[in-house]
Amino acid sequence: MANSCRKLIFNIYVVFYCSAVIMPQICICSQFTSSPIDQFNKDPKAFPVATNGEIFPWHELRLPTVVIPLHYDLLIHPNLTSLDFVASEKIEVLVRDATQFIILHSKDLEILNASLQSEEDVRYKKPGENLTVLSYPAHQQIALLVPEKLRAHLRYSVAIDFQAKLADGFEGFYKSTYRTLGGETRTIAVTDFEPTEARMAFPCFDEPLFKANFSIKIRRESRHIALSNMPKVKTIELEGGLLEDHFETTVRMSTYLVAYIVCDFTSVSGTASSGVKVSIYASPDKWSQTHYALEASVKLLDFYENYFDIHYPLPKLDLVAIPDFASGAMENWGLITYRETSLLFDPKTSSTSDKLWVTKVIAHELAHQWFGNLVTMEWWNDIWLNEGFARYMELISLNITYPELQFDDSFSNTCFEVIKRDSLNSSHPISNEAKTATQIKEMFDAVSYNKGACILNMLKDFLSEETFRKGIIHYLKKFTYRNAKNDDLWHSLSNNCLEGDSTSGGFCYSDSRKTSNTLAFLRENVELKEMMATWTLQKGIPLVVVKREGRSLRLQQERFLSGVFKEDPEWGTLQERWYLWHIPVTYSTSSSQAIHRHILKLKTDTVDLSEKTDWVKFNVDSSGYYIVHYEGQGWDELITLLNQNHTLLRPKDRLGLIHDAFQLVSAGRLTLDKALDLTRYLQHETSIPALLKGLEYLELFYRMVERRNISDVTENLKHYLLQYFKPVIDTQSWLDEGSVWDRMLRSTVLKLACYLNHAPCIQKATELFSQWMESSGKLNIPADVLTIVYSVGAQTTAGWNYLLEQYELSLSGAEKNKILYALSTSKHQEKLMKLIELGMEGKVIKTQDLATLLFTTARNPKGQQLAWNFVKENWTHLLKKFELGSFPIRMIISGTTSHFSSKDELQEVKLFFESLKAQGSHLDIFQIILETISKNIKWLEKNLPTLRKWLLTSI
Repeated sequence: MANSCRKLIFNIYVVFYCSAVIMPQICICSQFTSSPIDQFNKDPKAFPVATNGEIFPWHELRLPTVVIPLHYDLLIHPNLTSLDFVASEKIEVLVRDATQFIILHSKDLEILNASLQSEEDVRYKKPGENLTVLSYPAHQQIALLVPEKLRAHLRYSVAIDFQAKLADGFEGFYKSTYRTLGGETRTIAVTDFEPTEARMAFPCFDEPLFKANFSIKIRRESRHIALSNMPKVKTIELEGGLLEDHFETTVRMSTYLVAYIVCDFTSVSGTASSGVKVSIYASPDKWSQTHYALEASVKLLDFYENYFDIHYPLPKLDLVAIPDFASGAMENWGLITYRETSLLFDPKTSSTSDKLWVTKVIAHELAHQWFGNLVTMEWWNDIWLNEGFARYMELISLNITYPELQFDDSFSNTCFEVIKRDSLNSSHPISNEAKTATQIKEMFDAVSYNKGACILNMLKDFLSEETFRKGIIHYLKKFTYRNAKNDDLWHSLSNNCLEGDSTSGGFCYSDSRKTSNTLAFLRENVELKEMMATWTLQKGIPLVVVKREGRSLRLQQERFLSGVFKEDPEWGTLQERWYLWHIPVTYSTSSSQAIHRHILKLKTDTVDLSEKTDWVKFNVDSSGYYIVHYEGQGWDELITLLNQNHTLLRPKDRLGLIHDAFQLVSAGRLTLDKALDLTRYLQHETSIPALLKGLEYLELFYRMVERRNISDVTENLKHYLLQYFKPVIDTQSWLDEGSVWDRMLRSTVLKLACYLNHAPCIQKATELFSQWMESSGKLNIPADVLTIVYSVGAQTTAGWNYLLEQYELSLSGAEKNKILYALSTSKHQEKLMKLIELGMEGKVIKTQDLATLLFTTARNPKGQQLAWNFVKENWTHLLKKFELGSFPIRMIISGTTSHFSSKDELQEVKLFFESLKAQGSHLDIFQIILETISKNIKWLEKNLPTLRKWLLTSI
């Protein structure tokens, strides 16, 4: 479909037609060479059967483009007592080619009637003609059959009355509940449409390319308020005490960004520098937790308006904390919805990590108001243009607005997290084909978000921050209120001045030089589109192998594969299938702290050094998305350097070395003892992120051998951790003090120490927990150690029961998360089973938290089999709560299986996945999990003897 679209773009007639006749902002390239009517008439047997037995006149998952929407007029009336809604809509459409039917999306809606008016009918107020409605639920589509063929280039008005139940899950127009301080349960109605659920709320052209304007009216009771994308214009009183709110017409946008809420929330408001009103909404009892979000939102909105040089286009911005929400947040234009823990901040119970999370999520969703909302990807295969950019902008915005959060030092983990996924053969390209609703949901993963952000950060480092910023401003201004694709971004970054800056000859100049798609860099011609295609159109991550020979560096690139060793038979085949990357490598040496740059485009290459050097370190500041392996004496030289004077390397370079070393172990390219030797310098490490990265790998190994009950290695590794990191553990206070990283170190180190039953840690945590219980939960325990204290307290029956009581009473989502984690660390399986049952019931523990609960329970050695058995036995019930392919389902699958490391467990998981496929449930994550377990098995087989031996010589 995309290829035919590109061909049409270069057709002069079509370009003229779109610009002169239809208007540029509603030009949609046809997917088909013949009209839908011709296709239907040619072979009607190839078309599906509607629910009433008639032939349904459309057989594609994607909608035809012969009819496009211009404007929706929506009236919605939800009943929060009967938990249903009635609604009506009028859609003004433009017919681009003659047709006898209109295809729309509709899911779980009861269509009461549908009618059609021509422009002439509307002008003379003639009644509409009734339409026959056919339904094809398999594609979530309805067909409106018209009595007479609709004529090309004319506008029509489609009116539809419909009704439905408020959804039980977390998608479409659904119900959410919360409990007041007085114990009353209250219901609200809220929307969440991304990616394909607007069709659950109203019949629509539910694809991102079909942008339109929306005029929304909502009927409600006087005890509620209504919110939507735009400000309220007026409220009309109706019979029976009902009120009808009318909202301003929206700007042109995709259906997935439409939003409306009926609730009884209260708010706090402020004003951005540009005059935009910003409001934070929450349930009345949680109003006091909204103030930090308001401060952050106003500050970040000011930043983005300045950074993008484009005013936020709406007059208001609401951020709403929803009691039941499946993901972290959703960027609906002007009405952003959040899980409560992603927006609310309670100074008494929210830790430093919680504050960083809230700020990050706000920054992410506000970035979407430009990337995603103002400029939208053409189709979901390029969702990374939305999500990768929003994640990247977290880094840029927080560095400027909240430097005290030191987010720059943690961004590397964004890349490290996705490398685990991208180094498996089951990974996928950033820009990846997605057709079905399930496939589209699966695109919202670490590859789209994190890898997208990491290659953008690498590109920014390659182009320079100023050039990159100019390019994305050009991109946003050029495609405002329109849709874009990969190539549009690369063109904008290559040619980053606006059309208005062009000379009369049509050329665009920057810095007195003509720019084009070819950038002059290091005396090499770099085609940006060609370069970035190697990062977006193929899966995986490159491995750069470096070998120093005198004053020459021999470079080689190959595909990095975790869990596949060079001696494995499949290794060669997997390498041959993938083409090369254009890698902007950077390096520093012992003789110069300058950052040297080189483009590695060939399989092998040579770089000459200007002078003799003792060591070389590639991927400066870990800004590049690649793994580095040093052959010959390279690793030994770096290990010696770290032990002698680690400060000669940048902090992020030390962090990157630790990461790369252990990744190379998983690929069989470096021995485990060599990687462990590299961590010995950590006793002297002054960079907390690097220290925590080394500790993270050691803790990972501990939990792996503990779960497998390999007792001798478990005890020796525990002894080594407590002995080696004793100076760090002993210097930690139990107070909320110090920098962000000081506090993160405290949380991490004390949590591990107590998990390892370190006596002083257990004693202090027990003392604080006892004081808290004696104060009836009124004692304010420092927030950064709250999880630790609760987890230690949860190990007794009295403590566990008291925590569950406090969980029900707490108004802080941050505290509830900490309590729930603590409860899931119990060693008593009957308590763990009770927790899971409460999560399934959804009253005491909300269903939205079930995936996290199963994840944390499975990480508990006493709960791993319990959680896994529960998933197998309750799969059908889980699919009634969460959509197949949704984030919660993927988290449940991954959380309960990805830690397995035995052949018996692999076989058990494989059989379960095969049974699901036989039932029609297939997800890409199945293959990811099977690869991950296989990798775990191979890691233990290869490295357990080495780990055992290394520990014996180290304690």
